[in-house]
Amino acid sequence: MASSKKTPGGQVPVEQSAEVAQAQAPAAEAAGKADKAPLDLTKLKVEKSCSRGLATWLASNRVSLAISSYQTGRVYLVGSDPQGRVSFFERIFERAMGIVGNAQRIYLGGLYQLWRFENVLRQNETIHGKFDKCYVPRNAQTIGDLDIHELGIRSDGRVVFVNTKYSCLAELSTTHSFKPIWKPAFISKLAPEDRCHLNGLAMVDGKPKYVTAVCKSDAVDGWRDRRMNGGVVIDVETDEIVCEGLSMPHSPRWANGKLWVLNAGTGHLGYVDFATKSFVPTAWFPGFLRGLSIVGNVAAVGLSKPRNQRFEGLQLDEELKKRDAEPWCGVQIVNLSNGDVVNWIRFEGDISEIFDISFLPNVVNPMMIGLRTAEIRELITFEPEAQAQPEAMA
Repeated sequence: MASSKKTPGGQVPVEQSAEVAQAQAPAAEAAGKADKAPLDLTKLKVEKSCSRGLATWLASNRVSLAISSYQTGRVYLVGSDPQGRVSFFERIFERAMGIVGNAQRIYLGGLYQLWRFENVLRQNETIHGKFDKCYVPRNAQTIGDLDIHELGIRSDGRVVFVNTKYSCLAELSTTHSFKPIWKPAFISKLAPEDRCHLNGLAMVDGKPKYVTAVCKSDAVDGWRDRRMNGGVVIDVETDEIVCEGLSMPHSPRWANGKLWVLNAGTGHLGYVDFATKSFVPTAWFPGFLRGLSIVGNVAAVGLSKPRNQRFEGLQLDEELKKRDAEPWCGVQIVNLSNGDVVNWIRFEGDISEIFDISFLPNVVNPMMIGLRTAEIRELITFEPEAQAQPEAMA
């Protein structure tokens, strides 16, 4: 099931499933309707490399990563195996977008469904002799093509998602495609027009608190003309714009008493100065930034190569030239105290974009059951039988 290859970061085992080799899934749109022809998701060639210390860092911190790439329809679970190597486990989920999870559960937004995966392994239990978590798809709610972006989980377990097509935050509905719960004050009505390109969501104390949008447009597809400096961060509870003048902001996250944001069009990670409603850059990365997860004082940042036409002409182009740097597709793990990159993952080949990232605390080496493998038919688990209670003594 596993194959290995030498990379600049050392030997990296790649979990290449039968699903990848044999699936005949329909191709997803590679980078939007106006871009290249659709990719055959089953024939993509992706090369992976990583920093030499990544496996040790993941193992010592007992943490793994879940990474989504809608361009390739891939979910990557990155952990450390019993031999002390980095383990990549991949599955195909068409247009894999927002991903959020923990040791027990993962949610994933896809082309027209929102997926829920549950870990079926008990504590100290493994599968195939090496995986300590096995995430099984237990529910896929059909919501239609809403251009679903980032996800959040309320304290009561309900999922909140960014409905980019309708410029709103939404929850799942028992009957309908979605239940709208909030829209920006400048959006006059719900319409499938992607007016402001609402994209990122920050949860605070188990509630949706901050969102990012490329601009304040209330016209169909209006965000495309305001990518340079029209970006805003909005407080969901008050409708106040708490930061503006950004370039395609993405992935707001509340951590360590600060609201962190990716100023994607410039390549900077930073935080919001609420007093001045401005962005304070902390670290720069060679790529268009999407996907941010923070654990302790360390952040994992997703990097994508700038896309032709749509993402050209941004400040990121000038930054790359100034630093004599080539754009990346991958993940860089950075110390938030000083902005130093401590570890990294790089993807090359038939992949150029990452969408979202989620740290999985207390997970060492995870795997996921795919839709096109024998395992999804054969891996059957059940809850323990309820024990009969002894009759009360008279």
